[in-house]
Amino acid sequence: MTLLDSDLHHAPSAIVLIPVFNDWEALERLFWSLDKTFQEHGIRADILIVDDASIVPAPNDLKFFSFKAIEKVSILELKRNLGHQRAIAIGLAYVAANLNCKVVVVMDGDGEDNPQDIPRLIKCCQAESYSKVIFARRTKRSETYVFKCFYLVYKLIYKLLTGHHIQVGNFSVIPFNVLPRIVVISEIWNHYAAGIMRARIPYTEIATKRSNRLFGRSKMNFVSLVTHGISSISVYADIVGTRLIIAISVVVLLILMTLLGIVFVKLFTTLAIPGWTSVTVGILCSILMQAVMLSIVFALMILNTRNSYGFMLGQDYHYFVSRLKEVFSQEVLSK
Repeated sequence: MTLLDSDLHHAPSAIVLIPVFNDWEALERLFWSLDKTFQEHGIRADILIVDDASIVPAPNDLKFFSFKAIEKVSILELKRNLGHQRAIAIGLAYVAANLNCKVVVVMDGDGEDNPQDIPRLIKCCQAESYSKVIFARRTKRSETYVFKCFYLVYKLIYKLLTGHHIQVGNFSVIPFNVLPRIVVISEIWNHYAAGIMRARIPYTEIATKRSNRLFGRSKMNFVSLVTHGISSISVYADIVGTRLIIAISVVVLLILMTLLGIVFVKLFTTLAIPGWTSVTVGILCSILMQAVMLSIVFALMILNTRNSYGFMLGQDYHYFVSRLKEVFSQEVLSK
């Protein structure tokens, strides 16, 4: 009895989509863990590696010859480096346009996404009748305390600016029949998970623990992490702009009330200190003008965002694809 339905006789039950930039050693070790997990749970799988224009080319001697459940490994080479979020978006668009399966598994290639969690994600997808995206929610992280502190700050800022919580990353399972709805979401070009949530694609979460890297050290530095956080917030650009306008409006109202209070003290009481009124009014008027200008800028940004069309991922992804290279196939070995 397999985890997935057996109605796709000529297609894999799962396609595993993995963005990679130079991290070939960790990826090779991940293959064996994936194959063992899939074999234990009766999952037939293809692997699609999205090579994000790696500086170090994929080695020619990747060891595939003993795979039991992995049926095919292909590398989708991109023409330029786009970052892992956009590499995922390109990979999803390619799968939707050219391949077939029951579910698509999105995961990182460094081993921090545990392959043993994939069957749980797929079972949850089955239980939801293949109608929802299933995200892995991290309940325990393996990073340093400094990273964890910055991550908590990021989640707080994200909540304040967008009004939403985010506790998930790339690790997820997508039903293939939901994929056409995802590849028309222009926001996943900047952030995969936030884009799906913003588009109100049905999803659910399963608690998982983060594993350790299988080889080497993470390529993500502090600047990359901040950029990643800003990208997730940018998905809600119009909401963020509106919230900032509201906040600035409150500040403007407080300044006006303070100005009225200063005028009242100056004209109707003997409490005013000589020279104090003019200095305070000057400072408050300066702040008021800047707040009004910021409100205008944010309003124009919101109008521009709502009147412009986003990147058409499903239509334009092929401009970034160099070629598809098949590096392993059970069918070829069996001949």
